[in-house]
Amino acid sequence: MSAHQYDEGHTVAGWTGFGIATVGTAVLGLGVCTVSGVAIAGGLAVTAVGALVTWALHLAGWGKPPGRRPREQWGMRVRDTSARQGHAGCVGCRMAGRGGSRTPVVEPVTGATAEPLPVESVG
Repeated sequence: MSAHQYDEGHTVAGWTGFGIATVGTAVLGLGVCTVSGVAIAGGLAVTAVGALVTWALHLAGWGKPPGRRPREQWGMRVRDTSARQGHAGCVGCRMAGRGGSRTPVVEPVTGATAEPLPVESVG
């Protein structure tokens, strides 16, 4: 029996972004404590790089789609093969232009009758 009974979302993209963002916030905190504008700017830059690296890794298939994954995809080293098409409901995929252009399902209208529109005379 496995120790992990649930998909906790541990991915290469998530852990890499977490590591970079942790370093960035540590530098940012150091800059606040030492009142150093250079360290504050550097910490903000490193934190932003962490977000961009996480996003790039997610788009490359090293992240996960929103929601639960099938059990065979719970491993951290499993790539997401559906990342190229984009994930439905994923903000990162929509920002990259993926997954947001899905054609909506159009429900047929029931109970309506098809009557011709009245023709107005131009005169």
